[in-house]
Amino acid sequence: MAENKLAIHEILEIHEILTLKQAGLVKGYVSEPLIKDEKLQKIAKKQLTHSEQVIKELKELLPNRQ
Repeated sequence: MAENKLAIHEILEIHEILTLKQAGLVKGYVSEPLIKDEKLQKIAKKQLTHSEQVIKELKELLPNRQ
């Protein structure tokens, strides 16, 4: 398997995006119980699921630190 090499600035940018996505996810989970409208609840849940997937994909881009 070929190793994907990222420059340090790329790794730092991924970390920055990851931090923002994680903060948004936390805010979404905190706000979710406050949503009363069913349609808006459905949209919020879909967004949370999508954010979780994006976070997972971003983490996969980062080099493994052991």
